[in-house]
Amino acid sequence: MSLKSGAMRAGTLRSYSSLARGFHEPGDRPRRFYADVSVGEMNGGFSILLDGRGLKSLKGAPVVLPTEALAQQVAREWAGQGEVLELAAMPVTRLANTALEAVPAAREATAQSVADYAASDLLCYYAETPVGLRVRQQALWGPVLGRAEAELGLAFLPADGIVHQPQPPETLARVKALALALDNFGLTGLAFGAPLFGSAVLAIALQRGWLSGEAAFDLSRLDEAWQEEQWGIDAEAAERTERLRGEAVLLQRWFEGLFI
Repeated sequence: MSLKSGAMRAGTLRSYSSLARGFHEPGDRPRRFYADVSVGEMNGGFSILLDGRGLKSLKGAPVVLPTEALAQQVAREWAGQGEVLELAAMPVTRLANTALEAVPAAREATAQSVADYAASDLLCYYAETPVGLRVRQQALWGPVLGRAEAELGLAFLPADGIVHQPQPPETLARVKALALALDNFGLTGLAFGAPLFGSAVLAIALQRGWLSGEAAFDLSRLDEAWQEEQWGIDAEAAERTERLRGEAVLLQRWFEGLFI
């Protein structure tokens, strides 16, 4: 199980880079060119106003968010910048840019990427040993899978160990359909969450409010937590864990912002 989880984790940053295409850090970081940051209505949505002027994407298009709450999240990032703009430290802005400029032209492929994670979903692979870890996985993952089947018709087949278990085609098609039913902002969040957790099910659970970001993240690393209980916590690994946990919390706020 740890091998599979490790492989999923290794793909997280690669997937994030793919998701954030079109919002690259410039070679020369621009200096802050504004004093005041606010949010105002624009084009049927909400935009971030820098000294009264609407924020534009790197491609020059107006950045218009569907809700004021989401626009406020982006605005806080711009307000928190210092004398030099650190675009790499603005994750909500990057997600918004992706939703506005990358996902609309690639909705089918983006939804398929979520379905691909469902095809080897972390929650379907139970450890053969130790028994204690397997019992914990069954106790904590089982209710999430059960709810996904009961409420969304997603029936998954569990597996022992790390040998690939094909999932029902109708389940994968249903996952893709659920992803495509979301708007570009919801789909962007789901496509970010699936690689973050190594699980389309956990990403869907977070998007639907079944779990908090922290709870989803903790469920995604049961085997890692087990190993830490047995052997202790490595400082470098702990730092990485907290960084990823922060991304899960950010994703929760992103989804919440779409419904406020």
